[in-house]
Amino acid sequence: MLAFLLASVIPTSFALDENCRYCLCVLVVVGVDAELEEPLVPDVARTEDVIVSQWRDVSVDEKHRLRERFDEILRPLGLQTRLFVVERANSLALFFLCMTLSALMSLRDQWRTGQLRDIVESLFTFLASNTDDDGDTSEVDVKRLTWPLADYERCLTFFSSLQGNIFLASIFR
Repeated sequence: MLAFLLASVIPTSFALDENCRYCLCVLVVVGVDAELEEPLVPDVARTEDVIVSQWRDVSVDEKHRLRERFDEILRPLGLQTRLFVVERANSLALFFLCMTLSALMSLRDQWRTGQLRDIVESLFTFLASNTDDDGDTSEVDVKRLTWPLADYERCLTFFSSLQGNIFLASIFR
């Protein structure tokens, strides 16, 4: 599990405020682990490999034949949250970019209510069923979707403390 923070200063040419020389872009990266349900997925390791491989193909190619359905599955995440990495670890690691505090809180709410698990299961089933191998379209069930409270709280703290710092910086410029 991982939660880390990124902040970047962008030159004026990209800033939204003409009186500002730099624009501070802030986001958090949230790591969530997805463990597949073994009895329902006959070969977990192979299925995870297929999901990661298909993810890499579809996520980088805006014109990929599967892109429309891919985007439709991820649409409930919202405009300010992006799933940007799916990797194999002991389970499948998913990394989300949350660009605002409200996006982070919405993602956590989706996780808490089980909606995020449904989105991830739909995505994994879609990716696993669109291979040229055997055409098997069985559902991929996620046994556990782990996002520790401590990681979420660290992200909350970052956004909360940052908002105060931006406010103070704008007063004293």
